[in-house]
Amino acid sequence: MIHDTRVIPLDGRPHLGQGLRQYLGDSRGHWEGNTLVVETTNFTDKTSLGANGNGLRHSEAMRMVERLTRTAGDVLQYSITIDDPRTYARPWTLSLPMVSPPGFQTLPYECHEGNGAIKFILAAERAEDKAIEADRKAGIVRPRKEPQNDIRGARAE
Repeated sequence: MIHDTRVIPLDGRPHLGQGLRQYLGDSRGHWEGNTLVVETTNFTDKTSLGANGNGLRHSEAMRMVERLTRTAGDVLQYSITIDDPRTYARPWTLSLPMVSPPGFQTLPYECHEGNGAIKFILAAERAEDKAIEADRKAGIVRPRKEPQNDIRGARAE
C-alpha cells in the first residue's frame, strides 16, 4: 500500500526464477472465463499476511492464488487461497464480496498533499454559505465561522 504497485502480466510469461524474491512476490495473471486469476510466488519471509503487512508471518514457500469475478454490476467477488506448507497445515481460502455503494466512483490513487483538499474545502465553504443564507432568511443572523490556522484549533488572527 501507499508506494507499492503490483504489475501483473497477463501474457503467459513464466514466474521469475526462484532465486529472485520480492516483498510483494511475483504475480502472474490469466483469465478463466470471466474470472481473473492471479498466482503470486517468490515472496520473501520478511512480510506478513494482514492489513499493510501486519499480521501472520509466512515463509518464502508461500503461494497465493487470487480470484476476482464480477458477479453483478456492483459486486466483485474476491477470493484468496494461501498455500504455505512451512507455515500452515493445509491451504486455506478467504472469500468475500466487494460491494460498491450506490454512486461509487473509482478514483486514481495518487497520494499527495491536498488529495481532494481544495475540492472539499470549497464544498464546505459553499455549504457554509448556504447555511448562513438559510439562517438569514429565517431571521437568524450569525457570522461566518472563522478559519482555523493550525491543527490545535486556534483562531486565525
